[in-house]
Amino acid sequence: MAYTDRVKQILSWYPSDNPGTLTNLARLLNTGTLAGTGKLVILPVDQGFEHGPARSFGPNPAGYDPDYHIQLAIDSGCNAYAAPLGFLEAVAGKYMGEIPLILKVNNSDSLAKVPNPMSAVTSSVKDAVRLGCAAVGYTIYPGSGARNEQYEALRDIIAEAKSYGLPTVLWAYPRGNLSKEGETGIDVVAYAAQISAQLGAHVIKVKPPQDHLEQPEAKKSFEKAGIATKTMTDRVREVVRSAFNGKRIVIFSGGEAKGTEDLLAEIKQIHQGGGFGSIMGRNAFQRPRDESIKLLKDVMSIFASKA
Repeated sequence: MAYTDRVKQILSWYPSDNPGTLTNLARLLNTGTLAGTGKLVILPVDQGFEHGPARSFGPNPAGYDPDYHIQLAIDSGCNAYAAPLGFLEAVAGKYMGEIPLILKVNNSDSLAKVPNPMSAVTSSVKDAVRLGCAAVGYTIYPGSGARNEQYEALRDIIAEAKSYGLPTVLWAYPRGNLSKEGETGIDVVAYAAQISAQLGAHVIKVKPPQDHLEQPEAKKSFEKAGIATKTMTDRVREVVRSAFNGKRIVIFSGGEAKGTEDLLAEIKQIHQGGGFGSIMGRNAFQRPRDESIKLLKDVMSIFASKA
């Protein structure tokens, strides 16, 4: 399809990227129900690796099958489907070109409880090229004692991905030397978005920020600048502003399972705050298929509406 003015505007924010990288970024923006709007709804299914099979797929046993998830992403009109190597290798050859794929190149399990979390690099940029992916995905844990190793590994992955014309989707999940509440505090999430943009991510995934200020220094700055934090809309607006004044694509996770009404209310506030979309896993695929499709379509309708 022809690029809309909105897609052209977004691509113009990445003037130093090569045509291949911009073309694949455009593939993400020009696929599915939200094609051309500048908004993204992505189905990520890395939870089996991250949380275990029963916790991830037990509520909807169809999800044990890799084919289930990519078909769900296609049928619901998602912009892309993201997963680790094993899930993508199980389906990429069957669904060639039907939906952009994002290879999650690092992952971790939840068996070990460690103070400084760090995901292992479990696949490569070359795997993403071989599987026909439109992007690579990577997770960082700002706040972890291992964060600098993660940043350095990411530097090489982004450089290699760009050499093959692939953009990077960065999961930015603050953990480690933070309180549990602080992991989603507005100052911490906004900081994670800024770090992600500075590291060279094309698309940044963060959790919806909560009305909590973790850092005393940041609290003083928020109060002095009069930055509003009371509503989710206010907080999303600040996170997006922290990613180069909104010139980087920032999407928000669905988080832990919640009721449909609460979830859609949160999505509306994310949209009103200028969020670029949602990357929704468990809240979608743990429901029966028909419910999942309806939910994802309802989310897309919100993002397609005027804020």
